[in-house]
Amino acid sequence: MLRFHSYSDAHAPYFDAINRQWITEMFVLEAIDEQVISNPATYVIAPGGHIWFAEHPDLGIVGTCALMKKSPGVFELTKMGVVGTARGLKVGEALLQHVLSQAPSIAYNTLFLLTNRKCEAAIHLYEKLGFRHCPDIMQRFGAAYERCDVAMRYTTPKTA
Repeated sequence: MLRFHSYSDAHAPYFDAINRQWITEMFVLEAIDEQVISNPATYVIAPGGHIWFAEHPDLGIVGTCALMKKSPGVFELTKMGVVGTARGLKVGEALLQHVLSQAPSIAYNTLFLLTNRKCEAAIHLYEKLGFRHCPDIMQRFGAAYERCDVAMRYTTPKTA
């Protein structure tokens, strides 16, 4: 059973290591990545963002995900990663569900993410949990990362 934790300074090394691992496996670490993952308190938390961590009972901290405040009411879901040893255990899905369950308590009107089509499994998960491809988000925010070629916006799932 996974446990979820909000950011503390003690968690900062996990944020760096987990994100550094997945980004460098698939892409080149960009200056913005280095800035954010090496100093999350300054670049995510202080401006009004949030970071969560997933803890596995046997493996320890295995995943992380952030909501970075871009402007009042606008948040980017970013730096979501799972350590290699925990992939396949549905950590990413559980973590994303947790983050989305916390999002309504955060004053937001736009929640978006930027990714790359190489991240097929992640894109499938995002679609499954309510994110939709959005040209407006790509136009407004897509230039933030050289690798970005997919932009998605969260649409709250409709209840029956």
